[in-house]
Amino acid sequence: SREAVQLLKTKGVDFSIVEYQKKIITEDEILEISTKLGLRPKDFVRKLERDFKENNLIEYLQDDLRMTQAMIKYPKIIERPIFIVGEKAVIARPPEKIFEILE
Repeated sequence: SREAVQLLKTKGVDFSIVEYQKKIITEDEILEISTKLGLRPKDFVRKLERDFKENNLIEYLQDDLRMTQAMIKYPKIIERPIFIVGEKAVIARPPEKIFEILE
């Protein structure tokens, strides 16, 4: 999210951006993000995304392994932006949620 990036720059926070739609994300990375968010994979997918609907991924919501595999195959379904600091992560919607793990 451009808003989240601008917010971080304004506050002088050093950060890097991982464009997981360009760089293949692994199963281990998704599971690590899941742990840091404190959410199951089904809880940080975009259920209204075309790839989610067209591939009937609703069937996999209760199966963390299959949902993770779907997230690898269809990275657009991963909720974004996800902000990670150390062992904590937050879905930065709205962008101010970033401060929940910065403070």
